[in-house]
Amino acid sequence: MAKKKAIKTIEEINERIKKGTVVVVTAEEMTKIVKSKGPEKAAKEIDVVTTGTFSPMCSSGAFINFGHAKPGIKATKVWLNGVPAYAGLAAVDIYIGATEPTEDDPLNRVHPGQFKYGGGHVIHDLIAGKKVYLKATAYGTDCYPNKEVKKRIRLSNLPYAVLLNPRNAYQNYNCAINLSDKTIYTYMGVLKPHAGNANYATSGQLSPLLNDPYYLTLGLGTRIFLGGAKGYIIGPGTQHNPNAKRGKNGVPLQPAGTLMVMGNLKEMDPKFVVGVSILGYGCSLAVGIGVPIPILNEDMARFTGVSDDEIFTNIIDYGNDYPRGEARSLGTVSYAELKSGTIKFNGQEVPTVPLTSYKRSREIAELLKGWIEKGEFLLTNPVETLPTVPF
Repeated sequence: MAKKKAIKTIEEINERIKKGTVVVVTAEEMTKIVKSKGPEKAAKEIDVVTTGTFSPMCSSGAFINFGHAKPGIKATKVWLNGVPAYAGLAAVDIYIGATEPTEDDPLNRVHPGQFKYGGGHVIHDLIAGKKVYLKATAYGTDCYPNKEVKKRIRLSNLPYAVLLNPRNAYQNYNCAINLSDKTIYTYMGVLKPHAGNANYATSGQLSPLLNDPYYLTLGLGTRIFLGGAKGYIIGPGTQHNPNAKRGKNGVPLQPAGTLMVMGNLKEMDPKFVVGVSILGYGCSLAVGIGVPIPILNEDMARFTGVSDDEIFTNIIDYGNDYPRGEARSLGTVSYAELKSGTIKFNGQEVPTVPLTSYKRSREIAELLKGWIEKGEFLLTNPVETLPTVPF
C-alpha cells in the first residue's frame, strides 16, 4: 500500500489552533465521519482526532525528591504510608512503583497474597492533596550524617514530583478466560472456571495506539493528556512490540505497541490517576491517557476511522496456558462483541467484563478536544518516532 502524501503539517494545524479555526473530533466521531464521507474527504475536513483510555496500567510510578533534612540524609530505605520506595538514586530522590504493596497490609494478614494499599494509592493520595507519612533510614556518612527522617509530606511541599510510567496505553490486549476447574485471580481480574466470564482491556476505537497503528505521528516529545494534565511521550514503553501480527489497516491482533510517558504530578487530577486493588493479584494504578492524532493525510484519516467491529483480539486461557508462559489463541473476538456484554465461545454465551472505563475514556477524549479548540493545547512534532514496521 503506497503512503499518501501530506495535505497539511502539524505547524499548519497549530496555526489553526491559535486562530480558533481548527476542526477537532473524537475518535468515536471520526469513525462515523470516515464511514459516511470516506478517508479522502475526512482528511481535508478534519485537523485533529482525540483519543482516550482509562485503565489499570501496572507499569507506572513516580519520581519524587522529598527535600533535604537537617542534618542531611542519604536515604537508603524509604517508605511512603508503609509502601517501600526505591532509594538507590541520590540523597533524597526516590521512585515509588504503582504495584508495590505495603509491608504490613491488613488484608494480606487475613488473605495472604492480597493487598488493600500500595504505591498506586500513595500516588493518588498525593495528587488528592492528602498528607503522606514518609520514613527514611540511612547508614550515615560524613556529608550526610542523619540516619533517620520521619515526617508528613504533601505534594504541594515537595521540591519535585513527576509521574513517569515505563509501560502504558497497550496497543490492543488479550481477552482473558479461564478453562480450569477453579476460580483464579489475575491482573485481568477474577476469572471464573469453565469460561464463566471473559475479561478485556483497552477502549477499542477510542484507544490511542489503535488510531495510529504504525505510530506515524507519535514519539519522543509528543504532547499528550496524562492524568488530567499535559504530559509527554518519552519513548517506546517496555515490551513495545511493533512486529505483532496485524490485520486490516494495520490493527494488531495481539498486544503490540506501548508508551513510556511522563508528566508533572502537581498538575494532575486525582480523578484520572487512581490507585486500585485487584482482588487476589495486588495493587495497581488506573491512568488516564489521551493522545491527539493530527490528520496529515488520507492514511491518518483512514487509521483514525477504525471502529470496534474492525478491531479484533485473541482469546487466551489464563487458567492453563498463560501461567505456563504461553499465549495460544483460542479464537478471536471483536471489541464490538466484547462491548455488547456477551461473546460466544465453544457454543456458550459468556458474559464480558471490561477493565477499562469506556465512560471515562470518552471523557478524556472530549476534554482533550476542548483544550485544543480553546487554544490551550498545541500539537508537537516528535523528535524521534517510535520503533515501527513498514506498511
